[in-house]
Amino acid sequence: MNLLLDSFWRAVAYCLRPRVIALSFLPLVLMVTLALGLGYFYWDSALDWVRKALEASPVVNDVWVWLESVGWSRLKLVLVPLIVIFAVTPLIVVLSLLAVAVLMTPALTLLVAERRFPQLERRHGGSLVFGVLWSLGSTLLALVALIISIPLWLVPPLILVLPPLIWGWLTYRVMAFDALAGHASAQERREIFRRHRGWLLGMGVFCGYLGAMPSLIWASGALLAAAFVILLPLAIWLYTLIFALSSLWFAHYCLAALVALRAEKARAAAVVTPASTVVDEDAVVTATDMPSVSR
Repeated sequence: MNLLLDSFWRAVAYCLRPRVIALSFLPLVLMVTLALGLGYFYWDSALDWVRKALEASPVVNDVWVWLESVGWSRLKLVLVPLIVIFAVTPLIVVLSLLAVAVLMTPALTLLVAERRFPQLERRHGGSLVFGVLWSLGSTLLALVALIISIPLWLVPPLILVLPPLIWGWLTYRVMAFDALAGHASAQERREIFRRHRGWLLGMGVFCGYLGAMPSLIWASGALLAAAFVILLPLAIWLYTLIFALSSLWFAHYCLAALVALRAEKARAAAVVTPASTVVDEDAVVTATDMPSVSR
């Protein structure tokens, strides 16, 4: 718990550094360009497709009739863009996470290592290719789990639990691996994952709940159409900052855990080495005192 809280407050303090704020604009520019480009070409067609799908459903038409009877006919105009926004939000979240992992996490981990652990040996237990495959594989598993769990979202409590849990698992897998890729060996990384899996997953889930906050700002863009162009970059920048905070949190936690692991192994080796030396000296003395067979 001490390591968890200490690494969290350090991560929050690092987020205020100008270098971190400047780095956060790299994924922002990329994601805003991608989102606005896709919106420019596909927004109207997506709205038309969703509107036609809703009008083709007899159940939805009955709901429309009831809404018009109670004076809520304007809700139909808001519901269609909301459906499109909520449908693409998971994709934006995943792409933001991957953008931060590629563009920010290595630099943030290096920043933490240089300032807190300058003597920490780099053992390069995770290559760039393996890291990309790890992130893509984890993302694919998270998306599959998200799609499979969608029917369970109809149960009111589960919609507040399942998506953040899935995002948390994905965040923990990607951020913890990237934090340890440069400094830990493969064996050390697996050992830290085994010892700290519960805490790392809890950190990821907490970050998953934080990641749900920008969705509220983005969703309000459907109600405030005039401000949508402003709210969209703001929401994506918040995604970027939250994932940057997550990256710093995992970097502080994982590197501190790595230092503790190596110190523990060094102490264990120091205890074993003198004992073995004494045994060897006794064996030498015994061999010297024994009479030769030739005599």
